[in-house]
Formats: sequence, structure tokens, C-alpha cells
Amino acid sequence: MNKWGKQVGAVLLAGSLLLGGVLVSDVVQGPQKAYADEVQRNVVSVVGKGELSIKPDIVYLSIAVDTTAATAQEAQKGNAAKISKITALLKDTWKIADKDIQSTQFYVQPNYTYTEKEGQKVKGYNANHTLTVAYRDLAKVGELLDAAATAGANNIGNVRFAVEDPSTLEAQVIEKAMANAGVKAGAIAKAAGRTLGQVLTVSQNDGNTTPVYFEQNAKMMSAADSAAGTAVQPGEVKVSTQLSVMYELK
Repeated sequence: MNKWGKQVGAVLLAGSLLLGGVLVSDVVQGPQKAYADEVQRNVVSVVGKGELSIKPDIVYLSIAVDTTAATAQEAQKGNAAKISKITALLKDTWKIADKDIQSTQFYVQPNYTYTEKEGQKVKGYNANHTLTVAYRDLAKVGELLDAAATAGANNIGNVRFAVEDPSTLEAQVIEKAMANAGVKAGAIAKAAGRTLGQVLTVSQNDGNTTPVYFEQNAKMMSAADSAAGTAVQPGEVKVSTQLSVMYELK
């Protein structure tokens, strides 16, 4: 009898401790939840956007040569001669530094034909060599494209204008983004019958430069053959950033 009494007493004691643990846990967690809810009720979070539209200071040109021949060796050899002539033109005549001329694509591949009678057969080979050229005299971009075409370039993909070092504009776009966040948060606070307090947190999304793309097309190529030559307009590029800002509400 004493043995069973001791066991029951131990169970009741354990139950009391467990219940006590729950009660203690509730007491501890209760104020934390209330505090979190209070904080959430007294903040406002907004995204501020800053953007600058400025004139570009560099252009990236994609200049390529495509050559077709009966054999892979002939295609590659003919292509190499043309790209060598274009590279010499860029360096010697246009004074473009080695670091601003980069080979970004090269391949030699077969061209296939198909007939029901003979099936798939190789009919010649095509070689491609593409250069990406950085150039800073934007007033002469059209002239440079015309000269490259005359030297043998027959595949000009696009012309991309950009800002070479957008980090120099970072402070300006951040200031614009922060001002924009303040206007948004102030309007929200006013609409809610509150006043805006201090900034609690700020985080920045990656800034970016939105380039203006200029596509080389058949009309432009025909213009290059005329006396007028190719005309390229740099336009503007946009440098932007976003800030996530949390403000205190009073």
C-alpha cells in the first residue's frame, strides 16, 4: 500500500511540475507577444526609389565576321584573315586599346542540308568570330561601324550605350530614394492620423544601370553604303536604386 501511494504521489508531483512549467511558459511568453504586437502597430515600411537619367559615356559594340566555305579549315582561315584586318583597323586607325577589344564568341560548325532521298548531309562549314569593343568617343560610333563593315564585318549585333562607372552616381540616387521613401511614409502616417518618427532600419537593393540598346538592322546597313553613313544616337541611360525603409509611427 505504501508502495502504490508513493508512485501515485510521484505522478501527481510530476503533473504539478508539468502544469507549473506551462503556466510559467505562458507568463514568460505573454509579455513578449504583446511587445511584438505593439512594435508592429507603431511602424510603417516603404520602398523608396531613386533614378537618374544621364548621358552615357561609353558604348559596347558587337562586331563579328561570318565566313562560309567548303571545308572547316577554309572557313576558319578566311574568317581569321578578315577578323585580323578588323582588329588592326580598330587598334591602328581608331586607337582602341587592347583591353577594350575582347573576343566573346568563336566557332566553326557544319551546315546541313536534308532531302528525302539523301537524308542529312554536310554542305559546307560556317565560321564565326565575334568581338566586343568598348569605345568612348560617342560622336564617332556611326563612322566606326561603317569602317568595320568596309573592313569585312558582316554581323553587327547591337550597340549598347552605358555609364562606365555608375558607382560615381550612387550617392545621388540614394539621396533620391531616401527622399522618395520619406514622402511615401509621411503620406501614410498622415492618412492614419499619426506622425512620422525616426528611421528604424534601412536596406538597399542592388543599384543598376538600365542601358539603351540600339539594334543594327537592314535599314542601318543600307545607310552605311550610302554617302550619309550610319547615324547612331546615344540617348540617355538610367541609373537607379531602391531602399527598404522602416519608420517609427508616433
